[in-house]
Amino acid sequence: MTPLSIALNLALSFAGLAALCLSMDRHHRAISGRGQSRGRARTLRAGGWVALAASFTAAVVTSDWNFGPVQWIGSLTAAALLVVGLVSYRPGWIRPAALLALPLALAAALLA
Repeated sequence: MTPLSIALNLALSFAGLAALCLSMDRHHRAISGRGQSRGRARTLRAGGWVALAASFTAAVVTSDWNFGPVQWIGSLTAAALLVVGLVSYRPGWIRPAALLALPLALAAALLA
């Protein structure tokens, strides 16, 4: 377990949970002020699940099966708290933060 593997898991978990949040019509409408198409919601939902699966895979690869799932659950918890906080208090920041998390995850993956 290194700080880079934690950053990788946290960034991927945050991006995945933010995509799942934005796939819900209620949250998307609160953030952007308008509805979304079914295709866009489906794409966001699929992207969110792919990011969460990538986060689990990264946790297991970087920390092995002994501690990887525990690290993944911890990163999911921290990311969920961050998403809930942003949606509640700064909803306009969720989309830029999620888009910023993806290059950070890539950088952490290359360095880890």
